[in-house]
Amino acid sequence: MLSDLSTLGVEIADSISSPLSVAIESRDRDTLKMVRDALNRKQVMLAFQPIVQARNPNQIAFYEGLIRIMDGNGRIIPARDFIDVIENNEMGRIIDCLALELGLNTLANDAGLRLSINMSARSIGYQRWMQTLNHGLALEPTIGERLILEITESSAMLMPELVTSFMADLQKKGIAFALDDFGAGYTAFRYLKDFYFDVIKIDGQFVRGISKEADNQVLTRALMSIAQHFDMFTVAEAVENVEDAIFLTEMGIDCLQGYYFGAPFVKRPSGPELKRA
Repeated sequence: MLSDLSTLGVEIADSISSPLSVAIESRDRDTLKMVRDALNRKQVMLAFQPIVQARNPNQIAFYEGLIRIMDGNGRIIPARDFIDVIENNEMGRIIDCLALELGLNTLANDAGLRLSINMSARSIGYQRWMQTLNHGLALEPTIGERLILEITESSAMLMPELVTSFMADLQKKGIAFALDDFGAGYTAFRYLKDFYFDVIKIDGQFVRGISKEADNQVLTRALMSIAQHFDMFTVAEAVENVEDAIFLTEMGIDCLQGYYFGAPFVKRPSGPELKRA
């Protein structure tokens, strides 16, 4: 009898959603609808943030192309506001394809540009993504060597063997790879000798306030040392003030990215002027 009551209690508890879970589900539904509507309206664009050479910050090493959508009110929505909700379904794959297509077209229109584009490891093997890549590489002979594909550490760890094979195939075409948010998951270390990433982007949580935070200094030095051991180019993310920029430069980081050097900007459809995105 007691066991029956206990089972009944669990069933009742499971059938009643908490206010928090209801709110999360409602938010996710709204986010999915917002992204779906933006895709239907073809309101998808890239914002470009510069990555500068640490010892010559007036020299841009490359830009990161960051996917943006526009909501029904004309507001530009950054990926951080929707990517977690769509990452695990086909809409995430479509966003990856559109980001790649926009990036390749940008590279085709400017032979002096080098650009990184984000992708999920989940898009490896997605037929449309590879078709988009092959079509884009055919637009201009130097596009491959000017394209950097960024994969987050957490994404790469989902299927490390597949990522390794994928990278090896595309590096033969001159494409470089960056491991984004390095250190955030503490899981990539044992795979670095197999991955052969060209660029390591040190996660912003270790970079912000580094000039004054002793713990961040130790951790960033360790991450940088690992990258250098494997002959990988280093980028510090989320650099937001001159003190941190100077400290990172003196530490030996190769490149710096963050609002101190430039926020992401997109071109307005009506003209060449730029607006923050």
